[in-house]
Formats: sequence, structure tokens, C-alpha cells
Amino acid sequence: MSSAQTSVTKNLLILHFTVFIWGFTGILGALISIDAVQMVWYRVLIASITLYIYFLLTKTSIKVTRKQFLQFFFTGSIVAIHWILFFHAIKVSAVSVALVCLSSFTLFTAILEPLIKKQRILIPDVIIGLIIILGIYLIFKFESQYTLGIIFGLSSAIGSSLFATINSTLVQKNDPKIIGFYEITGAFFWITLYRFFDQDMLNETFSLSTKDWIYLTILGTVCTALAYVAGVAVMRTLSAFRVALITNLEPVYGILLAFIFFGTKETMSTGFYLGAALILGAVFLYPIYKKRKNLQ
Repeated sequence: MSSAQTSVTKNLLILHFTVFIWGFTGILGALISIDAVQMVWYRVLIASITLYIYFLLTKTSIKVTRKQFLQFFFTGSIVAIHWILFFHAIKVSAVSVALVCLSSFTLFTAILEPLIKKQRILIPDVIIGLIIILGIYLIFKFESQYTLGIIFGLSSAIGSSLFATINSTLVQKNDPKIIGFYEITGAFFWITLYRFFDQDMLNETFSLSTKDWIYLTILGTVCTALAYVAGVAVMRTLSAFRVALITNLEPVYGILLAFIFFGTKETMSTGFYLGAALILGAVFLYPIYKKRKNLQ
């Protein structure tokens, strides 16, 4: 095996492990006892410190222009909203529901990206979107007790689609690691500001349980800072198609982990699994369609 093939194989394993870690964030969200806003505040605080230490150890310059700083910092507010909505969806429903709803970001990206970049919306994109909508309808119909969680999960997917579309433009001229650092730091700033206005920050005592501290540390370091750096690094040798296809395994890994950790609590109706199959199937078909389209 050549060194190039070895590098690709190594990065494929790293990417699978990274996506598995992302799938694990839903489990941590359910295990941590504090509310979604406070949880994400701790997450971005720990992740920001971890990334800053990483930059110090690697002697990486984090200097950016004023324009870049403002772009990253304000995008961080969208990142914060996305994470808060995602974890809140878990708190009011179940990990499986939140993860399947989050998968619909493919649908929202197909709509938002052409609008933001002033491009034409393609018919196949609309068809994929309609399949996802049908899947969402089935989940709503058969899991009506989770309506609030579904709404928060879909709102989280819109946030994910929005900042991903913005980042797809920013990353063309900027280091992805630097973008991530300032966006996560920006998320910390905006959540802190919100918590001050809500007066929740005034009651922050940092007196969490030992379990919460352990789970938050894993969430902030391994699942956020480390996974982000690893996810960016593999893009040097793997195609965007491979990365997109493997990343779509996140809800699959997450749902399997939810069954392992929470058992019958994560058991859903047949309608839910049919809807989930439609959504996940469409999500996997989307990058394959994109790949073939680019080859023609």
C-alpha cells in the first residue's frame, strides 16, 4: 500500500471516529442535568479554552482582520442558537427525535444556499426536499407527543444549514480552524450576554455535580474542540463527497448509541422509523446525486 493510500485510509478512520463522536453529543445532552442554554454556555467555554491552548501549543497565529473577526463573531450567534435548540429538543423529547430532525438540514441547505448565494434552485434538490418533508410529516403524525421536540429539532436544523452555508463561503479565504475558534468564542459571548439579560448569569455558581462536570468536559474538549480540528484535518486528503457521505452517518450512530444508553425510552412507533428511513435515505442520496451531477 502506497503512502498516499495509507494516508487516505487513516483519515477515513479518523473521520468515522469523528462522526461517531458527533453522534455521541446527543447522548451527553440527555445525560447532563442542566438546561440547554447553560449546557451550551459551558460547552463553548470549555471548547474555546481548549482550542486556544491548541493554538498556543502549535504556535498558530490567530490574527484576523476586523472584518473577518466581525463575520466570525456574528456567525457564532447562529452556532449558539443551533446548539441550544438541538439540546432543548433532546430535553423535551428524545435523542432519536432530535437527531432525525437535525438530518433535515440537507433540505434547508438545498433551499437556503441558492437564496443566499443567488443561485438557481435545482429540481432534483426540490424532489429530495419533498421526500424529507414526507418523512417529517410521518414523524409528526405518529409521534405527536414529541411535537415540541420536533419543532425545536427542525429549527436547529435550519440554524445548522444557515451557518454551514455562511461557512462554505468564509472557508474559501480563511483557515477553518481559525473560523471555528472565533465562532465558538462568539457563541460564548452571545450566550453570556443573553444570560445576563435573563439574569440567569447572576446566579451562576459553577456548583455542578461531578458527573455533569465530567460529561461537560468530554462535550467541550473531545466532542467539540478535538472533533472540529480532526474533522477539518481529514479534508486535506479526502474529497468533499466522501466527507459529506460519512458525515451523514451521525444520526445513525447517535440513534444506535441512544438505544444502548437509554433502551426502551428511545423506542418509537413504526411510523417514526418509516419517516426516519425516508429522511436518512434522502440525506444519503443527496451527495450521491451531487457527485453524479458534477461528473456529467
